[in-house]
Amino acid sequence: MVTIQSADNALKTLYLGVVAEQLNTAVNPLLAKFNQTTSDVWGKEIRKLAPFGLNGGIGAGTEDGTLPKPASNNYAQFVLTLKNLYGTIEISDKAMRASENSAGAFVNLLEAEMEGLLKASKFNFGRMLFGDGSGVIAKAVSNVGNVITVDEVRNLMEGMVVDIIGSSTGGNVVSSRRITDVDRQNNKITLDGAAIASSTIADGDKITVQGSYNNELTGLGAIFGDAATLYGLDRSKYKWLTPYKKTSAALSDITIQSAMDYLDEVAGSAVDFIVCSSGVKRAYQEYLITNRSNIDVMNLQGGYKAISYNGIPLISDRFCPKGTMYLLNTADFHLHQLCDWRWLEDDSGKVIKQVAGKPVYTATLVKYADLICDRPAGQAVISGITEA
Repeated sequence: MVTIQSADNALKTLYLGVVAEQLNTAVNPLLAKFNQTTSDVWGKEIRKLAPFGLNGGIGAGTEDGTLPKPASNNYAQFVLTLKNLYGTIEISDKAMRASENSAGAFVNLLEAEMEGLLKASKFNFGRMLFGDGSGVIAKAVSNVGNVITVDEVRNLMEGMVVDIIGSSTGGNVVSSRRITDVDRQNNKITLDGAAIASSTIADGDKITVQGSYNNELTGLGAIFGDAATLYGLDRSKYKWLTPYKKTSAALSDITIQSAMDYLDEVAGSAVDFIVCSSGVKRAYQEYLITNRSNIDVMNLQGGYKAISYNGIPLISDRFCPKGTMYLLNTADFHLHQLCDWRWLEDDSGKVIKQVAGKPVYTATLVKYADLICDRPAGQAVISGITEA
């Protein structure tokens, strides 16, 4: 007979390892390239010493002259607070009892929930890699009742539960509403619940996943953004915190190579991964065809395929901003974590718990982590590219 205890044991012993592996390597090929480590984690923070520049204790002299004056490495300290990443499944008591005499039915029930959790987690963690940590996934333009016109729908999906943050107040003007429909042609979404007055939502209000405002991973949007600080340091003081940026409407091998040459000559950085929007990838394919060049394809770890640029994988990602191509040295990126994915447990070690006052049970997967690029000046972005 299937019981809560047997379900609890299944989540701990059968599903945790598989789910953790999927979330660490199968979210997208970019995350699979980043190293994951527990180093430099101190309590609730990541504190990491980042060397920059050169050791100054080098020089040439005469046979009996004075030796070079020692000048040790330069270091700056990165400081980030670990982000709390959660994923929750829910099973009703009725569904549990309906399958308690059939192990097969229960396994199907549990697998369906886990597959849903994986799908949602992959979507959101893949999205966070390109974010700036604010959690803003779109901005409202206007609304008619529960139908909201937004600036873009790239990061939105039916089923997501979102908050809308007032651009002027910074507080929630709409909380925990589920997206029931996404109109991708007209950049509109529909929310469930009571009708929303037109005066409630203003142009520029921020849409976030529920409870996620300013709580998401410090992704590429932060590294390549224009914020005055990064990892707690002032960019105006530490110029090496600013990556290479170029705006170019036309995409060519020369445009890409010039960015890579700059990184090599200035930062000693070797690009090993290129990621762009799907429209930019099509524009590059069109460029290759126009110039009668072969389109070489590479097989990547995890079953992914990529276009080859001089042996460097070039992939598209749905969450990459339009008209944008990132050129990255992935060896400089580390996902620092307190631990790998774990189930939240109560005092008795149980992971499945009844929701107070409701006939449903929940289990929550958690990871405490954040992303750091050790050498932002070793990365590049080309933006403003005309998409195909």
